[in-house]
Amino acid sequence: MARTFAEEMKYMEQLTPNTWRIKKGFVPNMKVEGLFYVNKHLETLMIEELKHHCASQGVGGFLPGVKQIANVAALPGIVGRSIGLPDIHSGYGFAIGNMAAFDMNDPDAVVSPGGVGFDINCGVRLIRTNLFEKDVAPVKESLAQSLFDHIPVGVGSKGVIPMNSKDLEEALEMGMDWSLREGYSWAEDKEHCEEYGRMLQADPSKVSQRAKKRGLPQLGTLGAGNHYVEIQVVDEIYDKHSATKMGMDEVGQVCVMIHSGSRGLGHQVATDALLEMERAMKRDTIVVNDRQLACARIHSTEGQNYLKAMAAAANYAFVNRTSMTFLARQAFAKAFRSTPDDLDMQIVYDVSHNIAKVEEHMIDGKQKTLLVHRKGSTRAFPPHHPLIPVDYQLTGQPVLIGGTMGTCSYVLTGTEEGFKSTFGSTCHGAGRALSRAKARRTLGYEDVLESLSKKGITIRVASPKLVTEEAPESYKNVTDVVNTCHAAGISKKSLKLRPIAVIKG
Repeated sequence: MARTFAEEMKYMEQLTPNTWRIKKGFVPNMKVEGLFYVNKHLETLMIEELKHHCASQGVGGFLPGVKQIANVAALPGIVGRSIGLPDIHSGYGFAIGNMAAFDMNDPDAVVSPGGVGFDINCGVRLIRTNLFEKDVAPVKESLAQSLFDHIPVGVGSKGVIPMNSKDLEEALEMGMDWSLREGYSWAEDKEHCEEYGRMLQADPSKVSQRAKKRGLPQLGTLGAGNHYVEIQVVDEIYDKHSATKMGMDEVGQVCVMIHSGSRGLGHQVATDALLEMERAMKRDTIVVNDRQLACARIHSTEGQNYLKAMAAAANYAFVNRTSMTFLARQAFAKAFRSTPDDLDMQIVYDVSHNIAKVEEHMIDGKQKTLLVHRKGSTRAFPPHHPLIPVDYQLTGQPVLIGGTMGTCSYVLTGTEEGFKSTFGSTCHGAGRALSRAKARRTLGYEDVLESLSKKGITIRVASPKLVTEEAPESYKNVTDVVNTCHAAGISKKSLKLRPIAVIKG
C-alpha cells in the first residue's frame, strides 16, 4: 500500500534554511541518510513533485528527486550520505544533480552507470579573451555566424577535424595529449583542465566497436539538446581576488563558454555497460530498489570494464571540447584579423559534470579511497588541494555553472565546507523544471527566439523547433541554484557572465 503524502513527509526534516535530511526508512534498505540543498522556491518544487507522485500513487513518469536520492542511499558500499544539489531533477537511475561516494575497500561497493549518466564527461569549458563588449558589438552577428560555420552543430552533425579509426583509438587513450600532439591545443591548455585533460585508466579496447563507430564522425561537434557555445561578457564580479587569478577581472570582458560531452560514443558506452551489469547483478545477487540503478561491484570484471571504458569516453569529451576550442579560436582570429594568442584566448578552466572518479576523502575522521559518482554535479575542490592547478591554489578550483539559453552563467570556487559536506561537489547548472515534451507543448519556438533577440542576444540554431525544450522557462532559475550553493557554503560566487550570442544544435 502506497504511503500518503503526510506519511512520506515524516521521513523528511529541514536542518537549516538550505538543507533537508531524508531519514532511513523513506525507501527500503537505506544504508545512509539522504541530504538535499534547496532554497524556499526550489524546496517548493521538490515537495510538490513528491506530492504529485503520492497523488498519482506512483503511476507514470519519473520518480521524484527525493525518492531517487533515497534509492541511491540504498546501494551497497555507499558512505557518508546520498546528496542532492539545488539543481536536482529526475533522471535515469540517479537523479541529475545527485552525487554519491562508494568505499573502494568495501568488497560489496558498486559502480553504477546511472550515477554518471549517458553523456559521459558532459562538461563546460571557459575561454577568456582580452576583448570587451564594445569591441565585439560591431561584428557580433558575423562572429556568431562564423562560430556557427566553424563548429558543426545539431543532432547528426559530423566533425571537421580529420580522423581515422587509429586516431580515434589514440584520442580515447590519450585525451588532450592527442590534441596537443596533433596541433589542436596549446601546451598550457591542459594545465587548466580537470584531470589535466586525460583520464589515465582509459582502455580503448573496453569500448565497443559500435560506440567507436558512433564516435568517429562526431569528434569536434557540439551536438544538440542543452549543449551550446556562447559568447559571454563579465556582468558582475563578486570576488575580485579569484577573478583576477582567472584573468577575468573587468566588467564587460568577453569570454567563450563551450558546453558539450562525449556525443554518441559516451551514450553507447553507458548502454553497453547497463546490459552487462544487469547480468552481473543476477550473478552476484545485488538487490536495488530501482532497476535503472543497474550496477556491478567495483572490483568485478564488469565494474572495471565500465570504469576503463568510461575513462576513454571522458577522454573523447576532453578532445571534443578541445577541438571546438581550436575552431572557436580560429573564428575569433578571423573576425578580428588577429591571432588567438594576441587575443589572449587562454582556457580559464574545464570541468566535467557527469563522471565517476577515485578520490581521497575523510569519513568519520579516517582517510578513505572512494569512488565518487557525480551526475549533473561539478567537482569543487578547495584552496590548497593537490589536484588543482598552481594558479588556483589560493582561490580554490574554478567551478563553471552554465545557465540555460539566454540566461546568465556563473563561475564559483570550491570551499573547505563543500569538501567536507559534499565530497567537494556542487551544482552544475539550472536543472530542468519542465520535461522536454511539456516544454514543446507549452512554448512556441518563435516566441522563445523573439524574447532572446529583445534581450540583444544573437542566436544561431540548427533546429529551431528544439529551442523550446531549452528555453529558460523549461528550467529552474540558475541564480536560485547558485545562491543556494553559496549560502550553504559548498561553493563561493566569483563571477556572473551574461550571454550576447548563443550557438546551439
